[in-house]
Amino acid sequence: MKRPSQVDVAKLAGVSRATVSYVINDQTNGSIPISEETRQRVLDAIAELGYVPDASAQALRLGSTKTIGLIIPDIHNPHFWQVADGVEQEADIAGYHILLSSIPPEKKFAEDVFKNLSNRRIDGLVMIPSFIYQSDEAQKTLAQLVKRRFPIVGMMGDQGDKYQKIDRVISDYRDITAEVMQHLFSLGHKRIGIIYGIDVPNLGTDRLFVYKESLQAAGLPIDQSLIIECGPTIEDSYHATKKLLDLSSRPTAVLAINDLLAVGALRAIKDFGLDVPRDISLFGYDDMPMSKFLVPRLSTASKDGEKIGREAIGLLLARLNDPELPPQEVRLPARLILRESTGPAPE
Repeated sequence: MKRPSQVDVAKLAGVSRATVSYVINDQTNGSIPISEETRQRVLDAIAELGYVPDASAQALRLGSTKTIGLIIPDIHNPHFWQVADGVEQEADIAGYHILLSSIPPEKKFAEDVFKNLSNRRIDGLVMIPSFIYQSDEAQKTLAQLVKRRFPIVGMMGDQGDKYQKIDRVISDYRDITAEVMQHLFSLGHKRIGIIYGIDVPNLGTDRLFVYKESLQAAGLPIDQSLIIECGPTIEDSYHATKKLLDLSSRPTAVLAINDLLAVGALRAIKDFGLDVPRDISLFGYDDMPMSKFLVPRLSTASKDGEKIGREAIGLLLARLNDPELPPQEVRLPARLILRESTGPAPE
């Protein structure tokens, strides 16, 4: 069955197509007299036919799709869903819809997702741009968008001089990781392992670099056997933690670069017959919702993903309202959340 058109509505209502268009878009501003009786006939015909205005045609006419693109790096990580939730909530308040894409680890596919989304009829783009760092093609696409003055907001760690031509929400775990390490040192921990599980290059480097810097500053060696690289899943973390626990001199504390990985680490520690935190302290990042319900409750750090998403939409709306603004930047500090999973090093 063919989709009803404005012509069909006009025939049923006994009016011209122009009159239907005027009623639907309410754009006459009183300059074209349309009686209430005629307006109601058009509305009744629309209801009877089930006519729905064509979104793409409306976008061309109004110059806006009321749609914002969103790119997150890992659809399985609850932290990025918190970011997406903040984006969607704030966009909805402003009357915008979200078109979501998750960038997979395969480099070529990541480039295609970015290029395809940026070529769609969207009003602006909000993204976590970690996938761009390793892709020349993606960087070219970004440069073209910047040259076109296309509204973009990046949600990222502090990349120094990189991406200063786009609006940015900056938040990372560098300062908090230094606090975490000092806290563990104060509890007597000297052998501290780290589960470095990533799917997209450069995620988590703010934690890994500060982990190493803190050990050096404390006069402790950087033991490569305590740094376990793995994939981003709970199962990956489970097996990575088992490698740490198999060491002849195992760590007394473990950092997982996100709470999802900490879940796998907690299970591995329990399966070894060890207790958290009596035998091993465990620390995660992102404060995903389940972290406070684990046994024990997980010590973690939070960048407040929902707030990051809300601030990103705020920057994008400001850019849409005033394209001449200089590049804007919002910095959000992370916070330390100490719960039950960290304690004194065992004697």
